[in-house]
Amino acid sequence: MPAGTPREPIREAIDQFPLISQLSREKPRGCAGCNGKIRDRFMLQALDRYWHEDCLKCACCDCHLGRMGSTLYTRANLILCRRDYLRLFGVTGNCAACSKMIPAFEMVMRARDNVYHLDCFACQLCRQRSDRDDCEPVEL
Repeated sequence: MPAGTPREPIREAIDQFPLISQLSREKPRGCAGCNGKIRDRFMLQALDRYWHEDCLKCACCDCHLGRMGSTLYTRANLILCRRDYLRLFGVTGNCAACSKMIPAFEMVMRARDNVYHLDCFACQLCRQRSDRDDCEPVEL
């Protein structure tokens, strides 16, 4: 995708990556994460590049994506696990209260399937911001 082209909804932000076998007589491929040669028997292929199993990580929590399944999410040049993608961008990438975009790495509050800016997240009973001591948090 050319630089500067906006990504569409979550559907296009998902990439499946297979664990593929590298034959011993093949020339080692370069890893997109560390730029080292991949001499392991197995490697991951994601985003049209090859990776060591330990190099394909979430940009937020550093979890190894190859150990979490075969799906990763990309947005704003970030490679993310599902949990961090939803935490940062929600289903639409917008705050459920004000409908404005939530930038990558901004701290957010999440309740059920909704994601909020910290300033937009308020108690439904008293309408005060959620950091009040007398409001009970919703357990997800």
